[in-house]
Amino acid sequence: MTRAMPDIRLFGIRHHGPGSARSLKAALDALNPDCLLIEGPPDADALIPLAAHEAMAPPVALLVYRPDRPRDCAFFPFAAFSPEWVAMRFGVAAGATLRFIDLPHAHQLADGFGAPEAPPEAAPIDAEPVSEAAEAPSGDGPEPAAIRRDPLGELAALAGYPDGERWWDALVESRAGADGDVFAAIHEAMAALREGAETDPYEAFREEAREAHMRSAIRRAAKDGFERIAVICGAWHVPALARHDAKGQATADTATLKNLPKTKVAAAWAPWSYERLAFASGYRAGVLSPEWYDTLWHHEGRVAARWLARAAALLRENDLDASPASVIEAARLAEALAGFRGRSRPSLDDLDEAAQATLCFADPAPMGLIRRKLVIGERLGATPPDSPGTPVEVDFEAQCKRLRLKPGAAAGEITLDLRKETDLARSHFLNRLTLIGIPWGERREARGRGTFKEGWYLTWQPEWVVELVAASAEGGTIAEAAAGRVRVRAREATRVAELSGLIGTLLDADLADATAEVIRALNDRAAVSADVFDLMEALPPLAELARYGSVRSSDTEPVLAVVRGLVPRAAAGLVAACQSLDDDAASAAKARIVAVSGAVALIEEPELKAVWGEALRALADQEHVHGRVVGRAVRLLFDERAIAAAEAGERLRLALSRASGAGPAAAWIEGFLEDSGTVLIHGRELLAVVDEWLCGLDADLFTELLPLVRRTFATLAPAERRAVGEALARPGGAAPGEAEGAQGFDAARAAKVLPILRLLLGSEPPRTADETTGDAA
Repeated sequence: MTRAMPDIRLFGIRHHGPGSARSLKAALDALNPDCLLIEGPPDADALIPLAAHEAMAPPVALLVYRPDRPRDCAFFPFAAFSPEWVAMRFGVAAGATLRFIDLPHAHQLADGFGAPEAPPEAAPIDAEPVSEAAEAPSGDGPEPAAIRRDPLGELAALAGYPDGERWWDALVESRAGADGDVFAAIHEAMAALREGAETDPYEAFREEAREAHMRSAIRRAAKDGFERIAVICGAWHVPALARHDAKGQATADTATLKNLPKTKVAAAWAPWSYERLAFASGYRAGVLSPEWYDTLWHHEGRVAARWLARAAALLRENDLDASPASVIEAARLAEALAGFRGRSRPSLDDLDEAAQATLCFADPAPMGLIRRKLVIGERLGATPPDSPGTPVEVDFEAQCKRLRLKPGAAAGEITLDLRKETDLARSHFLNRLTLIGIPWGERREARGRGTFKEGWYLTWQPEWVVELVAASAEGGTIAEAAAGRVRVRAREATRVAELSGLIGTLLDADLADATAEVIRALNDRAAVSADVFDLMEALPPLAELARYGSVRSSDTEPVLAVVRGLVPRAAAGLVAACQSLDDDAASAAKARIVAVSGAVALIEEPELKAVWGEALRALADQEHVHGRVVGRAVRLLFDERAIAAAEAGERLRLALSRASGAGPAAAWIEGFLEDSGTVLIHGRELLAVVDEWLCGLDADLFTELLPLVRRTFATLAPAERRAVGEALARPGGAAPGEAEGAQGFDAARAAKVLPILRLLLGSEPPRTADETTGDAA
């Protein structure tokens, strides 16, 4: 007896679309399949039944990774409205057989996949991770092929829509109907789009291998005796899979899949979030509005009223006005906009405009809150506690148990004694978590004495579980993931100062290998950098590390070697970098010069001190550099006793000469005196020069320069300002304790002042001049 041919239906869907999911659910109810073949990783077939677990709450993701290199991995996210998720839940409930049919990642993650003619060496541990593998119906091909990259964009442009997202949303996702005719239309559209589409060789090989495996899976299901087979795949693949029974196709597919490299992989379910499901997160198969799609899926019949009511409640929660009357008006406006645009019901664009006009009164701030909460959303998924975890999750739980730290515990402060092994390990652990984007602990000033103490404030956020999962793309442990993140930041860094800031964090996290790599990158970047100020910004944190080391007993000799290389480079370019600076740039340059001078002093190496001193002297001799910079260079030389007080006074006198101009002279004084007035308190000659210059200004010029001079002296400590005033009040500007007996006490002058002081203080009634004179005697 001849067995009847199975009924095989192809359902082309968008990977995260409620309209696709609704149409698919209706089609599956009508077909009642005994086998469901779903585009997804066959490596995770054993995990499919967990989709129906009561503790499984989407959004969640399947992670497939290489145990020997966890950075080589792929994520497959699912939301409640994802058609694949609906298919899995339907199949489990109906008792049907479920299989994933995409090309196994045991092949896709293997070394040499995509280049069979010349298998390369194993990918390095810091290679770029495999991006999220689920792809949109538009496909996610390489840059050279425009139509392959965004096929829906082509259809959207022809239909007059700004992009493929809005076209698909209007015609598929926001459909009121739930019939299956849409799948035939999708098949026809994708067949037309695939004609003439081109891609690069690797992508073409990968695409053909994937589709060959999916066709083979369809033929295998038919051979296994299933009668009603439903194939759920990305819309782009439907025309290719429809050829599964074409003459000679099986032979061609076998040849394509022959001798593919293979490796060992593992799979796990992991929590996910709507924020990471959004296209804005960088997920190439993402959607613009996950929370909106969630509303469409769960509240199809009253989506407009539901969404606007939630928007009003959200505004009230944030102490913003949103009355029921405003909600009613917004709903009416959204309905009117939809009718005006020829839609049967409001779309997200209609609701957005209605909420902006009636609930937010055209204010963009509350509308931004609504879009963040109700368009993208902050929903967080959960997985069953007994489901397999991702590598980093497993390591995190083991580390927490070993270090006696409990995520989710009440927030509180802890003080770590870095002399103790457990506390030191806790510090390393918290610093590593910070590097992978999980600031569980915030550094605080430790109570008590000693540099061996470290204070932390711990507060756990549930959404960080998703960050742990995402970190699995960087490594198999917290340490590996943290090092991987730092390597990526080091590759992306464009400035030497960015790299220098990473080194201290790496020492705190005890990531020696990554530290060595960042130091090498810093040296390489510094060797070709023409930005002297960038080199100068990098020096202070490195000098502090080199001088004081780390209480964690980390080796800082490589850091000192970097400092020894940076100081001469910064010194050589200092004068040229300080040319043609405006006021703001001069202020920034002055701050960098002061910081580097402090760093050089901290290192206490005569060679570096001499090199930097020569650069400062060359800067001090410049006539056309901003006065604030030159004045600070002279002051630094004077503080280091590289120049005597007489030379400093002569330089000050020249700077304040009328030939220099009053404005540049005031800037020179600001650079020389800013933040410290001790040079005037103990140097009468310098104070006399400044005093003479100020007294010699005419009234108009004095009024013009007064704000700048006041700003300069405002940076001095109150005690310093008082000492300068006292010195000026004494004859000849004598310093405290000098020339006290040079002139006798003038009782008559005192008698004129004391009554006014008593009147101001209000302590005693004014006395006569005779009484005052008697007191003075």
